[in-house]
Amino acid sequence: MPELAAHVRDVPVNQIREITEAAWRTPGSLVLSIGEPGFAVPRHVLEAGMACLDRDETNYTPNAGLPVLREAFADRFRQQTGTDITADRVYVVEGAQQGLHLAMSLLLGPGDEILIPNPGYPTFVMTSSLLHAVPIRYPLYPDQQFQPRISDIESLISPRTKVLMLNSPSNPLGAVIPGELMKQLVELARVHDLWIISDECYEAFTFDVPHVSPAVFDGKEPGEARVFTSLTLSKTYGLTGLRIGALVCPPGLEKRMNNVMESIVSCVASPSQYAAVAALTGPQDYVAEARRHYRSNRDAASTVLAAKGIPFLDAQGAFYLWADMSHVSGGDVRAWVHRFLAEEGVSFAPGTAFGSIGEGWIRISLCGQPQDLLDGVARLPARA
Repeated sequence: MPELAAHVRDVPVNQIREITEAAWRTPGSLVLSIGEPGFAVPRHVLEAGMACLDRDETNYTPNAGLPVLREAFADRFRQQTGTDITADRVYVVEGAQQGLHLAMSLLLGPGDEILIPNPGYPTFVMTSSLLHAVPIRYPLYPDQQFQPRISDIESLISPRTKVLMLNSPSNPLGAVIPGELMKQLVELARVHDLWIISDECYEAFTFDVPHVSPAVFDGKEPGEARVFTSLTLSKTYGLTGLRIGALVCPPGLEKRMNNVMESIVSCVASPSQYAAVAALTGPQDYVAEARRHYRSNRDAASTVLAAKGIPFLDAQGAFYLWADMSHVSGGDVRAWVHRFLAEEGVSFAPGTAFGSIGEGWIRISLCGQPQDLLDGVARLPARA
């Protein structure tokens, strides 16, 4: 048979899924390797989706999404960022991943370069590679608390660089970019005439620090604005399987966006959109309880890691802990997490899933039940 295209053959394996699916095949294992919220979805959200089906409202919606949902996303974004965006800049997408793919499709041509954090979420590389673009990793170092440095990023900018990828709060790190540094990153993009794609999946979950979107510092007029913001309800409301999110775009792209949406997805399923309206406009108890749960789990797991002498990054957001297991991983943390699963029955995501700087580190998910989390972390070998 004919060969697949080279850019497909070269897409790296997602090591998060690799270890998680191995854990799912292992009876009785504790799965701490995937970011899957564990709370029941609020009843009013489920009923909104079911009511849509009961009405047989299963036809196409506008490419950009239901007007009421676009306005709900815009209203939340205005509240979160203080920016005065209008609903015509919001495009409803099938989860943050499709939003990222859509933004990269708009901005990257073959051979164009996109600057991606290392460590950073693996689909940043996977998606840009599928679009024939060239991912260039900018380093996030432990001695800098895994925060980006302007000089490191600037040194990697070339005539082919088109996009700067930002992710705060960070998956896998739990790091949150402070406001002043975010302002400098937007200015860097302005000076070098780069687009910014901002992945803000975890914007609802920060601890003692604010979430600051680069959109706060973006230009206000067509031709000045450069920030695309990818949002999702998967993490905020536990709607991972409904595949619902939004891409907030700079002004002036309405016609092009509708054409691109039509060619990729046409529109998002109606029941998911109505469930999203209910989530965004209804009671917010779920979000408050989830934030409390993740913070409590973070504090409890951090205490265990500290008692074992295992270095870790003090997570300021998202729902992960980033821990250094280099004292036992032997320079191959990907192989080590599989051995640990086989021997101890616990799965963690290997740091190399997120880039070369992740060697020796693991990502611990804080989503699940406290006892499962503590049992799993307690099995980690202490640092001598």
